[in-house]
Amino acid sequence: MGNSCINQLRFLIFLIASLAGAYQSYGFHHLSPKPRVPLFVFGDSLYDPGNNNYINTTPDFLANFLPYGETFFEFATGRFSDGRLIPDFIAKYAKLPLIPPYFQSSYRQFVYGVNFASGGGGALVETHEGKAIDLKTQLRYFKNVEKQLRRELGKEGTDQLLSNAVYMFSIGGNDLLAPNPIFSSFSTEEYVGIIVGNFTEVLKEVYKAGGRKFGFLSLLPLGCLPYVRAHNAEGNGETCVKDLTDLAKSYNAALAQKFKQLQKQLKGFIYSNFDFFNAVTQRLSNPSKYGFKEVKSGCCGSGAYRGNYTCGGKRGDAAYELCDNPEEHFFFDSYHPSETAYHQFAELMWNGSPSVTGPCSLKSLFEV
Repeated sequence: MGNSCINQLRFLIFLIASLAGAYQSYGFHHLSPKPRVPLFVFGDSLYDPGNNNYINTTPDFLANFLPYGETFFEFATGRFSDGRLIPDFIAKYAKLPLIPPYFQSSYRQFVYGVNFASGGGGALVETHEGKAIDLKTQLRYFKNVEKQLRRELGKEGTDQLLSNAVYMFSIGGNDLLAPNPIFSSFSTEEYVGIIVGNFTEVLKEVYKAGGRKFGFLSLLPLGCLPYVRAHNAEGNGETCVKDLTDLAKSYNAALAQKFKQLQKQLKGFIYSNFDFFNAVTQRLSNPSKYGFKEVKSGCCGSGAYRGNYTCGGKRGDAAYELCDNPEEHFFFDSYHPSETAYHQFAELMWNGSPSVTGPCSLKSLFEV
């Protein structure tokens, strides 16, 4: 753990200790002998546990049909993978129940956290508008939860719960992969700045509500997705598409800089920023080291690299192929990692070194 993280944790310990008596005011001790740290999740399909099952959208933004979910749940939950996602593993490590989708949760579950993530969602309202839940709408749903908590638990109890909670985010990939044409006149730098600006506004609102501990996921190398490989007009698919990969790098660099600024500007703001980009790159470059046999093609899909987004046969083309060994594939479908890959990333996020999760690990945030 780096010195920056240690100093910030010391401040948070003081802050949370000053509110500790509030637990008695909302009876969290009736739910567990030791209060658990809640987990609130925002983002896109990497984190969506099934929120899109409850909105009016198209099959491209749904995963509520087999073979999605087959590895762990043995039925389709709406998760865009064969099994669990990163927040599911983090909840397990934090001794929490699975964090439910917002549309499936009740007040008694709110004290453990809520997942607002939506497949296809972006930091910009215009990204997949009308088909997914954008980040600002997810924030609105979070504020609805906050209001209900304040009605049920009172000010002190809610302040304690929200300041103690960890907030995980995965956002930006859809904004870069599917930019709305209204932004076509902006330069790459300007467009990335707009995305980061929208993301920052949401973070400040969560902070204003009491959030102090944040977990971020950088973008993976977008040019290496099976869909992108298969539809790259300029190459043969054997190499990642440089332009998209460089775009992800630019976004990650801008976000990393913004997080450092926020830590200076917002008292008590502390975070973990997982280097998803390099963690994925390492596995694509040396798959056998990490237990993978296939890292270019998806397990489920059709066409070259199974890059056609047809997994499950509900997206306009009923024909698709499915591998027998999803645990040996890095990607489950044309866009999304397998449960095996997510498990490895969750372990790194939970207790990785500062160079991987810096400045803090998620474990250190939950232990405050």
